[in-house]
Amino acid sequence: MGKDLFHRFPEAREVFETADEALGFSLSRLCFEGPAEELKLTANTQPAILTCSVAAFRVLRRRGLKPALVAGHSLGEYSALVAAEGLDFRDAVRVTRKRGEWMQEAVPPGAGSMAAVLGLGEQALVEICSSIQDWVVTPANFNDPGQIVIAGHKEGVSLASQKAMERGAKRVIPLQVSAPFHCPLMKPAEEKLGSLLRETQFRDLQTPLVCNVDARRICRGDEARDCLIRQVSSPVRWLQSIELMLSEGISNFLEVGPGRVLTGLVKRISRESRTANAGDLASLESYLSSAPGTI
Repeated sequence: MGKDLFHRFPEAREVFETADEALGFSLSRLCFEGPAEELKLTANTQPAILTCSVAAFRVLRRRGLKPALVAGHSLGEYSALVAAEGLDFRDAVRVTRKRGEWMQEAVPPGAGSMAAVLGLGEQALVEICSSIQDWVVTPANFNDPGQIVIAGHKEGVSLASQKAMERGAKRVIPLQVSAPFHCPLMKPAEEKLGSLLRETQFRDLQTPLVCNVDARRICRGDEARDCLIRQVSSPVRWLQSIELMLSEGISNFLEVGPGRVLTGLVKRISRESRTANAGDLASLESYLSSAPGTI
């Protein structure tokens, strides 16, 4: 992950070297060589994805990319804030390392789970989750008009999944995750992360950000800090965030970093929008060869 960018672009290499120095170990070697089992640990995955995303963005910025707005899904909000110059990359990579550790520690292994519910409306799913009294289960990600992810205790998610099918959901897909993210079970992690973020310097943003937790445009550093704290145990409002951007006339979306998941979500929200991704050498060079400098 990111190896091709490291060897091709000096600005990407600098990002990986900065991450290694900030963390005190070779995150770059872990990204490039594995082992995969270690890279999959959320304490490593989070700073690794952040580093790859920022490396790709720095390449694009050097070549004229000037986003009108930035946003990120959950962890991606850190990359977006670095891109907006509201958060220093060194601080971001250290914070996401601790964020991963604390989110993993918040719930004992096997006690929590997540599931994607397809084809059931928000109101019905909220009612189902609210009806379950013995366990925690809440909406965690509002991803697109047909997909809402729920999270909480394993038993609560299982019962909510069953009720969702009875209420007319098309499908429920259990997710392979290490912890139940973005639900009240993450409160211990939120409290620890809040203490760390309040000691971390935030600057006013050079590019406005649409934050996950409120699906609203923010520009101040103190607002960005508050959003990062609250998002740990609150749902990601990605659908509402994209709808806000669409209402403001945004029609071109570029997903920067590993994968194409957000590209797919945006297309399901707005088929008319132009989407692209730039996460590895091939996709980045393809975008640079065909896209305008401002999106």
